Amino acid sequence: MRGVFLDLGTVSNGDLDTGSLLAALPGLVIHEQTAQQEVAARIAGCEVVLLNKCRVTREMMARNPQLRLVALTATGVDNVDVAAARELGVGVANLVDYCTPSVVQHVFAVLLSLTHRLPEYDRLARSGGWGRADRFSVFPFPIRELRGRVIAIVGFGALGRGVARVAEAFGMQVRVANRPGAERQPGRLDLAELLPQADVLSLHCPLTPATRGLIGKPQLAAMKPDAVIVNTARGGLIDAAALAEALRAGRLGGAGIDVLEQEPPVDGNPLLDPAIPNLIVTPHTAWAARESRQRCLDELAANVQAFLLGQRRNRVD
Repeated sequence: MRGVFLDLGTVSNGDLDTGSLLAALPGLVIHEQTAQQEVAARIAGCEVVLLNKCRVTREMMARNPQLRLVALTATGVDNVDVAAARELGVGVANLVDYCTPSVVQHVFAVLLSLTHRLPEYDRLARSGGWGRADRFSVFPFPIRELRGRVIAIVGFGALGRGVARVAEAFGMQVRVANRPGAERQPGRLDLAELLPQADVLSLHCPLTPATRGLIGKPQLAAMKPDAVIVNTARGGLIDAAALAEALRAGRLGGAGIDVLEQEPPVDGNPLLDPAIPNLIVTPHTAWAARESRQRCLDELAANVQAFLLGQRRNRVD
């Protein structure tokens, strides 16, 4: 069976073992990167297409009647026309719960950094401010404990539940939001009711028409002035300009942003201004611990193997 992996380089820096993939698909052709204009040519004649961020359209699938499976190294499938795949009899498989340990670590790494003001204290100490002090300890930037504080979680799948478990270990109070556009769940609160209570807001929901712009100027205004936002989900959930304005004005305690609406941000983004205080921006690395990335490839191989055996595993079609 002829297969191609379009963009292994989005998952691996040459540090991962592809053995499980090659065992599932002997002769698999692997490309480190594939420009979008090259996708149609590279999938021509293939029965299995593996990818991360490349787009596969209805037209591409229609031109390849032999295509049987599109398998992604991601949970989101917005770059594949799933409706067309269903009509054309092409299976689509994603990954679930492969990077939870890495994402949870990242959430608390940025939360603790912002809460303990580690960047500011690092700069103060290494710039000579500590040496010029007349005391053993200097703490001009306010530090808060996590214990007893309220963390509001939007999106309570594997990632949200993982964050909740660690939050409880810190002694935090966990509150779960009803996700806009989804069915209301017992024990959860609407976001509008939850935001004024939240000391920390952690986003783990998909980007949908109902969640795009979920956190904008009105929502930020409803939050406590020392609240912290962490977004490891999708950049489009937050109005970047409104968040930058709130941080500059001191109307928010801080933010840890791992995702932007355009990635890479070749056209810029308001949150990339280095003058914005209490902000940590990372280049979509929350998921990227080596163990999680290896698990990603192994789970991808398991999806392919299941498909070849006639089994439905992580299918979204």
